Amino acid sequence: YLVGVNDILFARTGASTGKSYLYKETDGKLYFAGFLIRVTVNAENNSIFVFNTTLTQKYNKWVQLTSMRSGQPGINSQEYASYTDFYPMLNEQNKIAKFLNMFELRISKQRQLIETLKKYKRGLLDKIFPPKKDSLFPTVRLSKMADFLQGLTYSPIDIANSGYLVLRSSNIQNAALSFDDCVYVNMEIPTHLQVKQGDIIMCVRNGSKKLVGKSAKIPCEMPMTTWGAFMMIIRSKIDCSYIYQYLNSQAFYSQVFKDTGTATINQITKGILNECELPLPPKNERDRIATLLDGFDKRIESTYFSLLKMQDLRKSLLQQLFI
Repeated sequence: YLVGVNDILFARTGASTGKSYLYKETDGKLYFAGFLIRVTVNAENNSIFVFNTTLTQKYNKWVQLTSMRSGQPGINSQEYASYTDFYPMLNEQNKIAKFLNMFELRISKQRQLIETLKKYKRGLLDKIFPPKKDSLFPTVRLSKMADFLQGLTYSPIDIANSGYLVLRSSNIQNAALSFDDCVYVNMEIPTHLQVKQGDIIMCVRNGSKKLVGKSAKIPCEMPMTTWGAFMMIIRSKIDCSYIYQYLNSQAFYSQVFKDTGTATINQITKGILNECELPLPPKNERDRIATLLDGFDKRIESTYFSLLKMQDLRKSLLQQLFI
């Protein structure tokens, strides 16, 4: 069950059926479980080239058709062996594999850059928002500086193809709003349950603890937009950017979760937020802090969008190279 360098692993059952993974020497010693199939590419073919053929639409369509033949998601080793594709001569495979590998390394460097920027920003947050006992500024209750507004409760019969957009946890991706997964309701929404520019939306309840506490700013006016019951709007009475940055700090999380910052509960209530202490420097200092940290957010966002463009380009190249 030991995986060899440049072996390809395929998932044969479950929701991940057909997913592939190329084992590299730098990954360390690896053993594979019974729900995986190991494929060792012969000397007549390039393993990187073969692996990339499994990232194409053609392969995905084959997986969808093959995996459901028995009525249950799954592909056995004989079925994997029957998959056919066009494999050029080895020297041509080597050229294509080298190009794709360089492209993948560039994408990997972009991911590392994003993580480095995030790590650096976390360090800045720790210095700007230290524990209360080390704070250079007086603190006030967060509830004095912001209002906490619970989200909309609705039923499945209220869901429609258009109407009011309901912001949910899936609409917060990488600390920004995302609209890849939208739900709309056809019902009257009170004014106080409609988002405003400058609001901060936070996930306050979720089955996944790691999602609790993630937040994003409402950057502009969003007509006909509300938020779900598992979300909360924090409506600032002062600088929304300053409060938003505080809500992403370890100082805030340690108060909310009462430990080192790891969520041990899967909800944040109004009562918990009411107890949180907010460092409150003079306005000019708050503006300086917000400008500095917002600048890092813009750099991270720009770097992330560059990564998405690279990934889209890779996908396009794969479709052209592997017809």
